Amino acid sequence: MAIEQPAARPANPRFSSGPCAKPPTHDLAKLSDAPLGRSHRAAVGKAKLLAAIEETREILGVPADYKIGIVPASDTGAYEMAMWSLLGERPAQMVAWESFGAGWVTDVVKQLKIEATTHTADYGEIVDMGALNYDNDVCFTWNGTTSGVRMPNGDAIPADRKGLTLCDATSAAFAMDLPWDKLDVTTFSWQKVLGGEAAHGMLILSPRAVERLENYTPAWPLPKIFRLTKGGKLIEGIFKGETINTPSMLAVEDYLFALDWARSVGGLKGLIARADANTAAITQFVENNDWIDFLANDPATRSNTSVCLKFTDDRITDGPAFAKAIAKRLADENVALDVGAYRDAPAGLRIWCGATVETADIEAMLPWLAYAFDQEING
Repeated sequence: MAIEQPAARPANPRFSSGPCAKPPTHDLAKLSDAPLGRSHRAAVGKAKLLAAIEETREILGVPADYKIGIVPASDTGAYEMAMWSLLGERPAQMVAWESFGAGWVTDVVKQLKIEATTHTADYGEIVDMGALNYDNDVCFTWNGTTSGVRMPNGDAIPADRKGLTLCDATSAAFAMDLPWDKLDVTTFSWQKVLGGEAAHGMLILSPRAVERLENYTPAWPLPKIFRLTKGGKLIEGIFKGETINTPSMLAVEDYLFALDWARSVGGLKGLIARADANTAAITQFVENNDWIDFLANDPATRSNTSVCLKFTDDRITDGPAFAKAIAKRLADENVALDVGAYRDAPAGLRIWCGATVETADIEAMLPWLAYAFDQEING
């Protein structure tokens, strides 16, 4: 029997995995305190940037002796800056189980040409982190945004490691409990879990990472935009709001609003709970429908932000075309925007379940997914 078109629609159909949905209470009028037309080096600009750093520290529970800086070019810029500034003192262990991790492998192996061992896993799987050599530097993503596979915890990372751990946490920060004692470099962007504006990255350094910076000089030249030290000492101003290049003060104001909203929903615990509730709604849907499944094979490693799904019905003859047709139907009905799988990932859907998404909107969208599937599979 054909499924009838659902009557209700999500109040907000934005389920993009980046830039992600704004917080539910977002209003451009609430950004009116942004010091537009003022220098970011003026007292008001520095105060705003420092507030963004310290409020990030408070909500994420970053240790007091870790440095937090706002840097250019989103998470990509932050992670590139870390790799080009810190790697090369010892061999590297490069870890990839999705597209962005694979990009970091390319940087190290083909651009920096560091002695490296590469560990990969197929989409839906994860590398055995316990099998790595932590006497080397280790580069990995915490949550695979394009695969929906995440680290279950940091237990495999030894406390007495000799190398540094460089973690791309861009779709994990503010939605997952990150073990700071196991992470020497952590990067993310504002555009993910808190729905901030793009183009700004966050770089978090442990004391061990700072020590490396101050005692090691890479063999290659560093462009100005990557330089974190001067005269063998950390440029402290970067971690007090004195950014390397000019930031958008409107984007900073937007991030400060998002941080205020995060506190209003219970801080990190509240943010995690919201993401978990969204993912639980999809889990129930998958369990009730045998034509769809998670791309992540192990429930322990399934992301609670970038939830990746695959179609499993034997009647589907062209997987990519079918998945694109479903995503188009959902977008045309204005019930789910930007939910197609990442271009390098297996065919399917990718539904953002981060904290800024309301569970009620997930629940209103899922009957439309069933309806779209029924329409496509039955012609």
